[in-house]
Amino acid sequence: MQNPRNESRYQAFDLSASLVSVVDVQGRVQFSNAMFEDAVGLSRRMITGTLLADYFFEPQALIAALQGVQKNAFSVLRYDATLRRSGQDAMLVHVMVSHTVGTDEVIIEMVPQEQQVRQDREERLAEQARTNKELIRNLAHEIKNPLGGIRGAAQLLEMEIQSPELLEYTQVIIHEADRLQTLVDRLLAPHRRAHVVGDVNIHEVCERVRSLIVAEFPKGLTVARDYDISIPDLRGDREQLIQAVLNIAQNACLALAGRREAGDARLKFSTRVARQVTFGKHRHRLALELHVVDNGPGVPDSIKDRLFYPLVSGREGGSGLGLTLAQTFVQQHHGTIEVDSVPGHTDFKILIPLP
Repeated sequence: MQNPRNESRYQAFDLSASLVSVVDVQGRVQFSNAMFEDAVGLSRRMITGTLLADYFFEPQALIAALQGVQKNAFSVLRYDATLRRSGQDAMLVHVMVSHTVGTDEVIIEMVPQEQQVRQDREERLAEQARTNKELIRNLAHEIKNPLGGIRGAAQLLEMEIQSPELLEYTQVIIHEADRLQTLVDRLLAPHRRAHVVGDVNIHEVCERVRSLIVAEFPKGLTVARDYDISIPDLRGDREQLIQAVLNIAQNACLALAGRREAGDARLKFSTRVARQVTFGKHRHRLALELHVVDNGPGVPDSIKDRLFYPLVSGREGGSGLGLTLAQTFVQQHHGTIEVDSVPGHTDFKILIPLP
């Protein structure tokens, strides 16, 4: 029977996003965390005292690892395995076997391979966002300084020349300099304003975006809502969240140009509560799941992997900044944006942890 003192000592593992079991050197389970219970479909009480190897289709690797622990052959061992689950499909996991020095305890951590892939993707996105931030800030400042000089020189030149034909050229220079200045300001926007945190009702955010979209695209577009009104307020920056959702919705509506002309364009906002969601290596009991769905042509295959990169756009004339800023604002709320797109159905899913 599990020692209550040990059980309380192991409780921290219940906060882990991975499946964790603590076993003795013979492989008998001393403790299993909530994620492992959920995965195998058994209670902690039923799992305690059983052989962990029995939960694997090919237990030899675990048995060999435990034998290595007894011989002090390694401190950490990693391998891939397939976990048995009661009444469910098998789960592919990446197993990490760690020996606790000075004890007979062995910690077995199992990360579902699907979760591992997602963690790797989120880490790449986070690193990409950090790289983009530095690149954008440096590039924007490098552009901004000479841009002011170009515009000022064009204005001075305009004061000296009399020919209307030549004045047209200086006006082109000034106009293009102003356009580039606007682009630079948009690039720097998320890094200038302080993150203002307060209680935010996500449905107020959606309704604000909906009213803006209906005003901007009054014809040929139906905007639907499917809200879970039980979702609690989240802690966040209301204006940033409005801008993030608005950028996604505007991007969708612009992609719906053909459908809007035909009069059958559809945009839908839906909210749900997601449970036991992992962001990076942290598991959250509850998370907001906001979907912005349209019936447009879908995201071109050529840019699917680069959709949130700055200056990447699938639309002629697009700045390629809207989705980049949306991802930046959502990441500042410790969340992420996922995209599922096929012709006729594109779903942007925003996930943000709830308190």
